[in-house]
Amino acid sequence: MSLNGRAALVTGSTSGIGRAVAEALAAQGAAVMINGLEDAERGAAIAAEIGERHGVQAVFDGADLSQPEAVRALVERCVAELGGVDVLVNNAGVQHTAPVQDFPADKWDLILAVNLSAAFHAIAAAVPHMQQRGWGRIVNTASAHGLVASVNKAAYVSAKHGLVGLTKVVALENAERGITCNAICPGWVETPLIQAQIDRIAQEQGLSDEDAKVELVRHKQPSLRFVQPEQIGALAVFLCSDAASQITGASLPVDGGWTAQ
Repeated sequence: MSLNGRAALVTGSTSGIGRAVAEALAAQGAAVMINGLEDAERGAAIAAEIGERHGVQAVFDGADLSQPEAVRALVERCVAELGGVDVLVNNAGVQHTAPVQDFPADKWDLILAVNLSAAFHAIAAAVPHMQQRGWGRIVNTASAHGLVASVNKAAYVSAKHGLVGLTKVVALENAERGITCNAICPGWVETPLIQAQIDRIAQEQGLSDEDAKVELVRHKQPSLRFVQPEQIGALAVFLCSDAASQITGASLPVDGGWTAQ
């Protein structure tokens, strides 16, 4: 699983799933560029923590992924500072919920820009570098909502379905070039953002923290348990390994049985 000598760019990686993926890649020896909405000081501190923990080079870039030029510049900075972009993980995402007739147009545009178009621009900028080296790994964080739908999530579901389709196209275009492209499709993942929902359910229904977790996931996730960010990180590392060189164009659910129903 060693990624010594490889350089990885992980978007949306200062917390949650992205942070876990960046940590997992760094643990295998990859230099990492992280990205998020934190200010420069906080972002640099997070990068320093990752670098010191795993003994690798780690840098932060706060690029606004809703801006195509910023996304492409992020890739080029990774190449300039880390010596390449061998691994690209498109993880950044935003969400808004509303019925389709009430869905704000600006929220639609933002969600499509960050959740789908940013991945396109990053891939388009990274692939030539990967092709030149004859090796590359692209991992897109899609969602169970890239495979199935839920109400009030028109933009998110559309973007994640689009990301699954983009994954397949990029995989086919690079199948003979030593470059793989796959999508991970998580269900409910236990992150700090989710904890607020758990706390609200616990308070409203008088439940313990563990029972509130079950109440939150039970309608979708048959396992009745959250996916852990570290499990997504481990899968991303596997997809970057030589053992996964013939896995490409796949959309891999990590959802406790959600999409098996």
